[in-house]
Amino acid sequence: MTTSTLSTGPAAEGRPGAVAFSGHRASPVLDVVIPVHNEQVDLEPSVRRLSAYLTAAFPYPFRITVADNASTDGTLAIARTLAGELPEVEVLHLTGKGRGRALRAAWSASDADVLAYTDVDLSTDLAALLPLVAPLITGHSELAIGTRLSRGSRVVRGAKREVLSRGYNLLLRGALAARFSDAQCGFKAIRRDAARELLPLVEDTGWFFDTELLVLAQRAGLRIHEVPVDWVDDPDSRVDIRATILADLKGIVRLGRALSTGVLPLGQLRAQLGRQPLESRTPGVPTGLARQLVRFAGVGVLSTLAYLLLFVAFRGVLGAQPANLAALLVTGLGNTAANRRFTFGVTGRRGAVRHQSQGLVVFLLGLALTSGGLALVHGVGRLTELAVVVAANLAATLLRFLLLRSWVFGTRASEVR
Repeated sequence: MTTSTLSTGPAAEGRPGAVAFSGHRASPVLDVVIPVHNEQVDLEPSVRRLSAYLTAAFPYPFRITVADNASTDGTLAIARTLAGELPEVEVLHLTGKGRGRALRAAWSASDADVLAYTDVDLSTDLAALLPLVAPLITGHSELAIGTRLSRGSRVVRGAKREVLSRGYNLLLRGALAARFSDAQCGFKAIRRDAARELLPLVEDTGWFFDTELLVLAQRAGLRIHEVPVDWVDDPDSRVDIRATILADLKGIVRLGRALSTGVLPLGQLRAQLGRQPLESRTPGVPTGLARQLVRFAGVGVLSTLAYLLLFVAFRGVLGAQPANLAALLVTGLGNTAANRRFTFGVTGRRGAVRHQSQGLVVFLLGLALTSGGLALVHGVGRLTELAVVVAANLAATLLRFLLLRSWVFGTRASEVR
């Protein structure tokens, strides 16, 4: 069991297994935790810089908690000195190592409405802190993360770390269906009410803590806000990359198994914390699967009309099979884009290339159906040919809906909006 004490100075006391706050000041709106282990060089300048920034820019009461996890150098003494000098700084000392362990202890003990953390090196520009916590203060979102992988981010780091970071997040999207872009950026925040329910379910005490928390939050239906950040890699980073990768892979396997076996109370969490489905403001407009079918049918009618016009236009120039290919290709691209936006509610450029690639596979299946129909009725007359094309196209449309819903946009389509 980890023993911890939370104090405002070196004279504060705490009993084993308990967390004791000294002082009687009002609860802060924001508590920024800095987890540290043997950081005697960076700690003081970083805390003073963060304190000065929040004092000048943050309009609500705040606290800075230095969460020292088993430091063996002068880190704890420096932290206590800072706490004695700066009234907004408090210190949490733990006898066990692990960033996840430090964050769990600090966040669980905090009485602030919004709980955040940043790495001690302040690699992330503090200008992103207010955009990070504002949606949580207003209730717009339950979690917020800084992301180094969006178009608006500006990042300075080596190619090796860039490849590892992008590869890890791609792995999360494939293995755990993660929809957030950057799991490991050391710049995150969570509302206290959400943390109270999620933290007991997070098992990891190390670097995988962030990923596990985010995946559970996503599965529970919480909104995760992303903020593009300016980020400069710390050349003095002592993270053991090999050990971290192995630990992350083990965490992915463990969490994936827990999600697949249903041992986590995600349904209960979703009912308790998740956002309610959006209701249509227009009476009589169907929702969920029925709404998707109506919208898909509308897109399909327009696509079919466009296909027939293109087929007739190309038929006299290219012949039946090339005309069918050209008309299907043009309308297939447009159909995927339209269904992506209007039927399944996916917006933005993120995932658009993958969706079109998967849509192309669906297009090829439709091409096989219509081309096969044309081959069967070759030379029997234009009207019969056109009727077969329409029937085959309708069959391809039904197949298209099923594949779009279950495969291409499966994660989004399975949610009731």
